[in-house]
Amino acid sequence: MKKVFKLKDLDCACCADKMQVAINGIPGVEKATISFMTQRLTVEAPEEQMDAIMDEAVKRCKKIETDCTIVR
Repeated sequence: MKKVFKLKDLDCACCADKMQVAINGIPGVEKATISFMTQRLTVEAPEEQMDAIMDEAVKRCKKIETDCTIVR
């Protein structure tokens, strides 16, 4: 399953890259990409794991960019 999420207050392209690497490291994630220009996160993962994956993604992203929010 592929889902796209809006990112709010993502201020740094370097942080976006770090967040992308962190999300791709979550077990179950097939592919995750972040576009700094469009402020979008695209995640490909099994549908039954998506909620748990996104909970972990939020935690990992907050450690990198404390002001950034993933709109679910």
